[in-house]
Amino acid sequence: MTSRRFHAPSGAIIPFTVLGQGTAPLGNLYRALPEDQVQNTLQAAWDGGVRYFDTAPLYGFGLAETRLNHFLRDKPRDRYVISTKVGRRLALTAPKDRSGIGKFFDTPSRREVFDYSYDGVMRSVEDSLERLGLDRIDMLFVHDLDVFTHGSTLARDAHVEAFMRGGYGALVKLREGKAIKAFGAGVNEWQVCQHLAERGEFDLFLLAGRYTLLEQDPLESFLPLCESRGIGIVIGGPFNSGILASGAKPGAWYNYSPAPPEILERVRRLEQVCRAHRVSLVEAALRFPMGHPAVVTVVAGATSPAEVARNIRTLAAGMPHAFWKDLKAEGLVRSDAKV
Repeated sequence: MTSRRFHAPSGAIIPFTVLGQGTAPLGNLYRALPEDQVQNTLQAAWDGGVRYFDTAPLYGFGLAETRLNHFLRDKPRDRYVISTKVGRRLALTAPKDRSGIGKFFDTPSRREVFDYSYDGVMRSVEDSLERLGLDRIDMLFVHDLDVFTHGSTLARDAHVEAFMRGGYGALVKLREGKAIKAFGAGVNEWQVCQHLAERGEFDLFLLAGRYTLLEQDPLESFLPLCESRGIGIVIGGPFNSGILASGAKPGAWYNYSPAPPEILERVRRLEQVCRAHRVSLVEAALRFPMGHPAVVTVVAGATSPAEVARNIRTLAAGMPHAFWKDLKAEGLVRSDAKV
C-alpha cells in the first residue's frame, strides 16, 4: 500500500499509509460486533498493508483500545503508527447510568468526563497506554472541541479556553519530551480547527466528515491555511457516517443521525453521475479527499474483511478525470476542489 511520509511542523516524520483503519465501529458503534470479526477485520487491514490505526477512549468506552491491544500485541512497534485522543476520561458507573446508551452497544459501564486540563490530559494518556498495552503513542488528538459535542458555541469556547490554558501545555511537553511525535485535534467542525491553528503550534488535525463529497466548506480558509503552514489533515468519516457508503436509501445515516431529505437528494444526484461513469459512490467518497495536498491519509471504519478489501481496492484504482469534471459541472463538487 502507498505511504506518505508526513513532515510535521514540529520536525517529526510520520509514515502514513494512504488508508488508515478507524476503530469507532470496532468499539461497537451502532451495533455490537463479535470479537472474532473485529480481530479478522484488523488482520485483513494489516495483511492489505494498512499501518495506521486511529482510536479513542470514547470508542466503546475503552473497548476499541483494548481490542487494538489484543491485535497489536505481537506486531513490531516500529511497523505501525497509532493515534488516540484526549479530553475525555472514563469513570466507573452503574450500567443504567453509562454513557452512549443507544449509540454504543455491549460496552463497559463507563461515564465520560470531559477534562481538557493539564492533569486530565496526562491521566488520559496514561489510561490509554494501559488499555493499549503500549509504551508510547505516535500522535494525540484533543477530542471533540466542537459545538456538535458540547451543544453551544458558548460551551465549546469554554472548553477551548480550558484546553489552551491546560491540556495544550501537556501536549507540548509530551512532544518536546519525545513521548509523542505530534499532536493536533480530532473534531467534527473545521472552524474550531482553524481557531486552534491560529492560536497554537499544531502538527495536524483529524477532521471527521467535513471534507467529503458532500461538504467542501473547509476550502474557504482552513485548508489553504494548513497547506501554507505544512499542517497535515487526517480525513475521518469519509462516508459522512454512512450515507456515502450506503447510498440514498431509507434509514441512511448522515452526521450520526438519519439523513435529512436535502442530503438524500444530493446523494441521489451524486449516484447519477457515478452510474454514468461506472464509478461506485464508495470509490468516489474515498478518493475525493486524497486530492488535496494537505491530506495525508483517509481513515475508514471498516467492520469486516470484505469492507477492508473494498477500501484497499478503491484507493489503488484510478478515477476518470471526466468524472470529477462532471461533478463540478453539476455543482456537486466545488470548482476549486483539487481532485
